[in-house]
Amino acid sequence: MTQGLVDKFGRTVEYLRLSVTDRCDLRCQYCMPKGFKGFAEPGGWLSFEEIARVVGAFARLGLKHLRLTGGEPLVRRDLPVLVEMLAAIPGLEDISLSSNCTRMEKLARPLAEAGVGRLNVSLDSLRPERFRAITGGGKLDKVLRGIEAAREAGLAPIKINTVAMKGFNDDEFDDLIAFCAENGYALRFIETMPVGNTGREALGSYLDLQELKTRLVETHGLVPSSMQGAGPARYYRVPGSETRIGFITPMSQHFCATCNRVRLSCEGDIYACLGDEHRYGLREALRQNCSDDALLEHILAAIALKPERHEFRENSEKVIRFMSQTGG
Repeated sequence: MTQGLVDKFGRTVEYLRLSVTDRCDLRCQYCMPKGFKGFAEPGGWLSFEEIARVVGAFARLGLKHLRLTGGEPLVRRDLPVLVEMLAAIPGLEDISLSSNCTRMEKLARPLAEAGVGRLNVSLDSLRPERFRAITGGGKLDKVLRGIEAAREAGLAPIKINTVAMKGFNDDEFDDLIAFCAENGYALRFIETMPVGNTGREALGSYLDLQELKTRLVETHGLVPSSMQGAGPARYYRVPGSETRIGFITPMSQHFCATCNRVRLSCEGDIYACLGDEHRYGLREALRQNCSDDALLEHILAAIALKPERHEFRENSEKVIRFMSQTGG
């Protein structure tokens, strides 16, 4: 089969964000409700073999970039084993990882040796008490040790992802820039999104990143730049350094026209758009041992569901599931 991953609007899908679990060891306020216990049962998760089969089929259709997400992917047991299986798939150009880094201190080197190249880290504050508040009890020092372990293991680039929240962490942005410049990390600011009730509640702290970008360009002299990776951020460089600052703006300036990604949940559901409730299930077909050609047809049918754009502003109530249920 030669047909590639091209949706009905002519966008080529080259990037899969693969959730290996919906569970997490933190409880970030905008991601998962406090006390939430409605996790998928492990028996419903795709097995490593099923995951490798799906990714292999995607790669046959032209997939280039794979990012492992969760929940928190490091809570999935034996993750380096899965990475090694995925790294052997022809056609994949790189495997990256999104993590809160609470467990990275022990796993950084095994993951790097297995085939993970790049790392995105969720880090919304450099103040221990504030970090504990937003994450539901997380320990900042543990995360910072994990990030350092990742750097020592050779993961690069390391990108720090910060959800920008008015009245919560908007007094730390200069400190975060200094932290990333000192350590050689990129920094990406992200707008809050109405994904699930938790995301909608976080809109009360919404910060328009167009305004932040204008301020930082003026105060830090930022100049337009680029950055390795297949993500949606628009990057700027801090003059006199290699530090990149990115802005991910799904609300104030959506990037749907150039979207090149889909998501696969830990239960085998393809979400063609983060801002859409439509999903296409693969698990039943996999467990009925469908043929390779049938699996390719299922994937193409899922890509055909990809809408032209999300409706975060027009219909903020549309997405019911929480971010942790979709994959970051």
